[in-house]
Amino acid sequence: MSDKKKRILKATEKLLAMYGFHGISMQMVAKEAGVAAGTIYRYFEDKDDLLQQLHDHILSYVANKISQNVSDEMPLEQRFRIIWLNIWNMTTQEDAPIINRGQFETLPRRESHEQRLLEKKMFAKVDRLFNEGKACGLFKPLDNEILGVLSLESCACLARKHVNGVFKVNDAALDAAISASWDAIIQHKH
Repeated sequence: MSDKKKRILKATEKLLAMYGFHGISMQMVAKEAGVAAGTIYRYFEDKDDLLQQLHDHILSYVANKISQNVSDEMPLEQRFRIIWLNIWNMTTQEDAPIINRGQFETLPRRESHEQRLLEKKMFAKVDRLFNEGKACGLFKPLDNEILGVLSLESCACLARKHVNGVFKVNDAALDAAISASWDAIIQHKH
């Protein structure tokens, strides 16, 4: 990706965080990115295309961050712990995208088979973790989306509370939260 395109995407993300979807224009993006307004149209067809590509760019960034240092050869619980901590670290070290989840979810995106395949490929390590856990009977037989909400999205929520000073999480509490998240998705034999 060219430096100019990266600057345009970064500027768009910053402006979205400040003004929201309807509060930005291509001229504002160009000024923030330090490029001529016409330059944006070399990389993006229009505002919707810019926002769709920003969606994919952010999703790719997050997927790469949470999959770092994860290998399919690792035991399931080790993979889970690394992914959980990757989410925690990305969020608490101000490495996360600057737009909030609500803003991200309202970005225009292509509702297509190709888009779903792209997203599935980006998060393949997480999907494989859940699929393997279900296949061996360790995880609850729930949809991967539900397993993700129960176990990994809670991490991001807790991390945001920690960053915003709502609730401080020490190392012992962090370990307990990881264990509780794991416990939420494993099957319990009675």
